[in-house]
Amino acid sequence: MAEPGEVTRALLAIARDLRDDRALAEQICRACVAGLDIDGAAISLHTASTLRETLFATDATADLLEDLQFSLGEGACIEASRTGRPVLVPDMTDTPDTSRWPIYADAVLEAGVGAVFALPLQWGTITLGVLDLYRTTPGSLNRTQLLDARSAADTAALLLLGLRSDPGDEQPWDPSWSSRAEIHQATGMVLVQLGVSAADAFARLRAHAFAEQRLLGDVARDVVARRLKFTNDT
Repeated sequence: MAEPGEVTRALLAIARDLRDDRALAEQICRACVAGLDIDGAAISLHTASTLRETLFATDATADLLEDLQFSLGEGACIEASRTGRPVLVPDMTDTPDTSRWPIYADAVLEAGVGAVFALPLQWGTITLGVLDLYRTTPGSLNRTQLLDARSAADTAALLLLGLRSDPGDEQPWDPSWSSRAEIHQATGMVLVQLGVSAADAFARLRAHAFAEQRLLGDVARDVVARRLKFTNDT
């Protein structure tokens, strides 16, 4: 996982006060626009089931790009969701990059978009959704910004898992994830509680399980159920 950058630090700073995934998606997207060389962003959920949902888009163009991809069934976001890998297209007029999505590419150019970057919200083998970024002019993200964007996507995935771990949620994650997802959910919740990186949050979970001579899955289950909350003194 990439080291936390400017965008990731901004997310951690506001995460403690968020209890709604749409509000979280808005903060993630706005932090990306403020901290990266892009013009707009959107977050959409994609699961192993048929659920597809745009949580937030910063502007009408970002919203249009999400609608186009859902309607056409093609594009950078769809490919990132299917493969679990970032799809980076710094120039939408570059035929080798866009020939596999001919209708989408034409529509994107018509909308005045020159570059798109789709980053899967993923932890382990689980893809929760996609963070979509766009620029009106062609051009790549530099190495530092790309690392920051990928770290922010990793952090966003964990934060969303934490928020969606409530059994009363009307749209819970795909139940086939249940066993592994509990550990990922717990990691996301500890990340928010302590304001640390994902790697450090997972390490704290493991350390607590070792100190208490318990299985990691059992500790994670207590965190998800809100029976255990981590503090700096835990």
